[in-house]
Amino acid sequence: MDIEIDGKLAHVPDGGTIMDAAQQVGAYIPHFCYHKKLSIAANCRMCLVQVEKAPKPLPACATPVTNGMKVFTHSDLAVKAQKGVMEFLLINHPLDCPICDQGGECQLQDLAVGYGGGASRYQESKRVVMYKDVGPLISMQEMTRCIHCTRCVRFGQEIAGVMELGMANRNMHSEIVTFLGRSVDSELSGNMIDLCPVGALTSKPFRYSARSWELARRRSISPHDSLGTNLTLQIKNNVVMRALPRENEDVNECWISDKDRFSYEALNSPARLGKPLIRIDGALREVEWNVALDYVAHALRDIARQHGGESIAALGSPHATLEELFLLQKLTRGLGSGNVDFRPRRRDFSTDGKRLGVPWLGMKLAEISQLDAALVVGSFLRKDHPLFAQRLRQLARKWGKVSLVSVSADDPLLPLHARMAVSPADLPVALAAVVKAAAEQQGKPLPAGVESVTTCAASQAIARSLIEGEKSAIFLGNAAEQSPYAGQLHALANALAELTGASCGFIGEAANSVGGHLAQAVPTSLNAYEMFARPRKAYILLGVEPELDCHDPQMATSALRSADFVVALSAFADGAACDHADALLPIAPFSETSGSFVNTEGRIQSFSGALRPFADARPGWKVLRVLGNLLELPGFAYETSEQVRADITPLAEGFVGGLDNGLRESALSLPGKAGGLQRIADVPIHFADALVRRAPALQKTRDAAAPAARACAATLARLGLSEGATVRVKQAGGEALLALVADATVPPDCIRVAAGHALTATLGEMFGAINVERA
Repeated sequence: MDIEIDGKLAHVPDGGTIMDAAQQVGAYIPHFCYHKKLSIAANCRMCLVQVEKAPKPLPACATPVTNGMKVFTHSDLAVKAQKGVMEFLLINHPLDCPICDQGGECQLQDLAVGYGGGASRYQESKRVVMYKDVGPLISMQEMTRCIHCTRCVRFGQEIAGVMELGMANRNMHSEIVTFLGRSVDSELSGNMIDLCPVGALTSKPFRYSARSWELARRRSISPHDSLGTNLTLQIKNNVVMRALPRENEDVNECWISDKDRFSYEALNSPARLGKPLIRIDGALREVEWNVALDYVAHALRDIARQHGGESIAALGSPHATLEELFLLQKLTRGLGSGNVDFRPRRRDFSTDGKRLGVPWLGMKLAEISQLDAALVVGSFLRKDHPLFAQRLRQLARKWGKVSLVSVSADDPLLPLHARMAVSPADLPVALAAVVKAAAEQQGKPLPAGVESVTTCAASQAIARSLIEGEKSAIFLGNAAEQSPYAGQLHALANALAELTGASCGFIGEAANSVGGHLAQAVPTSLNAYEMFARPRKAYILLGVEPELDCHDPQMATSALRSADFVVALSAFADGAACDHADALLPIAPFSETSGSFVNTEGRIQSFSGALRPFADARPGWKVLRVLGNLLELPGFAYETSEQVRADITPLAEGFVGGLDNGLRESALSLPGKAGGLQRIADVPIHFADALVRRAPALQKTRDAAAPAARACAATLARLGLSEGATVRVKQAGGEALLALVADATVPPDCIRVAAGHALTATLGEMFGAINVERA
């Protein structure tokens, strides 16, 4: 369609609007309710423009383009209409600008300068809207400011997948409310703050703490999940005051999750470690850096000399930077040990040494929208990967068939084509049923090992969707990677991909789940599970809290307590490290160091430190470099993190090479029927890493509630227990007292007990046998 806007020609596709054409030619049309990612509402009327031959001004956001249309965005008629709308909007708007958090970045404030009058003709009393308490993240204290653009309502319906806000009443009594006084609990809810064009929805943790023009802005990358969300950190007086989304259409679009947005509070936590600590006479004492580093170097050298290099093990966090993980493995191998890993929550390492390359998503994130069918295996999708789930939600809302095979029936807030919710031991069998159904529907030979599996309607529907889709994908989630049968799930997913022509990949648990492989932080000897199952004499811990981050926290804690020497490189001085560490070295979190993350699609994203390190903290890569020099190991003469990165990959931006999810050997061997109760362990979204665990606002949300023992009604009846009772949960010699909750999403003969929390740190493996009895 050809259209002329203010004398400029534009060509837009059929169905495009005047607003689309205006953006194409660079003509600005004022607006409030319009947003490129949301549906058209056309209720603010600020975008009224003059269209040739039209009897009255028309809304640019909702008027389809017709061939030969002529539009005038700044004619006398258009400007008069826009000024009239502005006058109506300002009638009831309070004069809060001097105290409003939105001041300086408010759309209404900006447009009122150009389209508002110098004085109001309105003499009547202004309306007042009562405040609402919707939780610890979003403030709705000044809802009188609301102009009813409904962006927040549409965001909940269309992006977050749940309508937590809505418009109640009519005309001048209309107001945005939650349902029956409920809180706003979506894991993406903070985006409503960005969408609000006025100061009605503001950040509760940021409230009244700074003005926008006082803040310096620095680019950064989120250290949390595997998406690699682009952030803008806003800083005042060397303190991070806010974290906001930085638009990148290929990665996070214009959204961020709540843990990306509010975890910055942990950077300012009173628990921050400011000086090195070493254990003297049984107590941790502050010392200078040179003393601490000499102490650690001598201890590691002595243990390697007396007991051999293999008596030392190193465990890094998958949230650490690429450079830190590279130097960690280099230091460990320099000491003569192959016991290094960055996958603390993994149990099955049978594919190590069999992979053809670095495991990754199997496709670009931006290509998800082009899929016809997708299967997610083993994932608490919404909470593990909020923005990845959002992409699948948009796919399912259009034409895509999204299916889920997992260990719970949690609501992913998207329309599912088919679902199978089974126990952890039955997860490989359920996926094998889909493999068998695909082979039978294709008329192809059955892969060896799945002959005895029985298919069902759900497995056949999933297989059919993958076969019929022109472009299909299979994604393995966190629960699949943490499963005791992770190798079998990987082999089955590859077999299904081969049968259906789909791509196969891993969503990834953390910011460097791909980068850790690239940094070679994988074992040639004991892996992350074995290094605790067969205790070592010394441990090096990089940004990891084993009592919360390991697959078997009880076993990990026991091994650390029995070790001769433990050094923890951490940003925080609290936690169990104070009990078992002989040295605590303060390292800088992501905001205070330079480094790189490689996201799930293999995209490397480098960043610089946004502010000076806290107190005497130092970047982790510098601490490891100096330790390497003190130990007189070769190859540690680095001056910058860029030099470290250059030894890993020549890229600063772009996609790394060597990505391949194939396996050299993939013999299928399905597990037998498990007896007794099985544990299902999810990692709650706000307990997944050290930062979110220490963010006060996130810890007040519903997602941060204390873990409970959850089971379906049939399991409770078999155990003779009732909901609300306090039960003693026992596993591997440890126990925890938890409340019992009836939960229909839990499969039969399973107890869902969250990991990553201090209350459950005394228990054993995330997926294994468990006992429950009345307390």
